[in-house]
Amino acid sequence: MTRKKVKLAFIVNDSARKATFKKRKKGLMKKVSELSTLCGIDACAIVYSPYDPQPEVWPSPMGVQRVLAKFRRMPELEQSKKMVNQESFLRQRILKAKDQLKKQRKDNREKEMTQLMFQYLSAGKIMHNISMVDLNDLAWLIDQNLKDINRRIEVLTKNSQSQTQVVAPTVTDVVAKTEDKGQGSHNVQGFDINMDLMQKQNWFMNLMNSGGGGNDAMPFGDVNHQNGFWPNPFFH
Repeated sequence: MTRKKVKLAFIVNDSARKATFKKRKKGLMKKVSELSTLCGIDACAIVYSPYDPQPEVWPSPMGVQRVLAKFRRMPELEQSKKMVNQESFLRQRILKAKDQLKKQRKDNREKEMTQLMFQYLSAGKIMHNISMVDLNDLAWLIDQNLKDINRRIEVLTKNSQSQTQVVAPTVTDVVAKTEDKGQGSHNVQGFDINMDLMQKQNWFMNLMNSGGGGNDAMPFGDVNHQNGFWPNPFFH
């Protein structure tokens, strides 16, 4: 059974707060001792509380003075280089959480636009009720996909050029040979699928540039901050 997560807030009840203090103080001292022993580092701890007349120190008063003297001999810039308080620690956590949220929103938006793109490809047209923001993000996603395709084509072209000693058979020869072996239909089907995909890409680009079939052409690829065309904060 998993332990219930503790809410980080001031404990109002006096007896519960005192019990929690004693328990967690003991755990803190144990952790400092383990850290010093396992890693061979200099460490100390000083804990003041309203429940004890004197502060509790680890490992000893002399050990604490030795560690503090070593710390004070450091330059002031080095002393505060990695020093944090509760406010700065929480600020760092908030900034990290904001970055994670921004990344997650970007991923979700990209998945949403990818799904929308395939829906429009299947329907063969762009619906008229699409907003300008969605249209802008969709155009950005298509542009990125086309760039990825072009990069892939360049890599394949370079690989084929590096293998010039191997004579590549023509499409007709491949089809003829595979038909003799009883497998020509599969290769012809694959070739037709590739041609169909290229035709769909060209059709979709023409559709986007024509504004979804209307008379007003969409300024595809142009940056217009007033109209909302990319760059978009989701994808940058």
